[in-house]
Amino acid sequence: MEALVCRKLGDPTATNPGNPDSPVEVSKTHPIPSLNSDTAVRVRVIATSLNYANYLQILGKYQEKPPLPFIPGSDYSGIVDAIGPAVTKFRVGDRVCSFADLGSFAQFIVADQSRLFLVPERCDMVAAAALPVAFGTSHVALVHRARLTSGQVLLVLGAAGGVGLAAVQIGKVCGAIVIAVARGTEKIQLLKSMGVDHVVDLGTENVISSVKEFIKTRKLRGVDVLYDPVGGKLSKESMKVLKWGAQILVIGFASGEIPVIPANIALVKNWTVHGLYWGSYRIHQPNVLEDSIKELLSWLAKGLITIHISHTYSLSQANLAFGDLKDRKAIGKVMIALDHKTAMSSKL
Repeated sequence: MEALVCRKLGDPTATNPGNPDSPVEVSKTHPIPSLNSDTAVRVRVIATSLNYANYLQILGKYQEKPPLPFIPGSDYSGIVDAIGPAVTKFRVGDRVCSFADLGSFAQFIVADQSRLFLVPERCDMVAAAALPVAFGTSHVALVHRARLTSGQVLLVLGAAGGVGLAAVQIGKVCGAIVIAVARGTEKIQLLKSMGVDHVVDLGTENVISSVKEFIKTRKLRGVDVLYDPVGGKLSKESMKVLKWGAQILVIGFASGEIPVIPANIALVKNWTVHGLYWGSYRIHQPNVLEDSIKELLSWLAKGLITIHISHTYSLSQANLAFGDLKDRKAIGKVMIALDHKTAMSSKL
């Protein structure tokens, strides 16, 4: 089978896969994985999603460092290709999606039946492949941790990225007043088209004065929930608009800088700080992830959420795909299509 294999650590954006200087290569003769238990399911991958964590893993800068060589990749969708003798939940030919620690940048992947989700017929498969990590992260953060409710004010940093767009949409489904922060005309226009209550363009506006003016105009008391996948200076500035009793969701540090949350101000203002490492729920509370993804698939089938696909690439274009993430060119999700024909025909 064809698979993207990481042979050494380094920047996958520098050269084409297979170049001697590239840390990754496209292997066309990688062995197809065998069923490894009675409840195992082999999936023919249709599409897989790029997440910033995948890029960090290849760089060797992620908190989990797999031994070399490895096939990167996390969330994916596909068609059930083979099942173990004790599999009861799925049949060959079923449309499924899931997420893995590694391995989705390949034509086939094996997972236990307990970790797969049936994709509703009304959902296209590329969207299903983009859903688990980005939307799952935002859903667990906002619904499970912050318990966002109707009428609360949600401030989303990095709002045009994968998790950011997910947070914006989930906020609207929850009935929150959503303030989105991004940079660039195209990103701002997309956010406005999604019904965001207020959008701040970092390229032309000061985030604090813009948010304060909106809050004053709407006669609000401040921001209830800060959703932060960015970190750095923007995080520090955004804390100036948080109200008493606000919640801070620490999602990631796309800026490359880990922010310092002043404990004295958190004490005085009764802030709650939530660290959110979505993947660890699989170990500690897998039922939370299962319930979250099932609800998100239901929302996707009903049209309550939509998944914006910025670019779709092949495995041989992985350097371009990771480059979009690195250079923040992506608006929404960047995808790799393993079965381009089926991926396109799945769009209903």
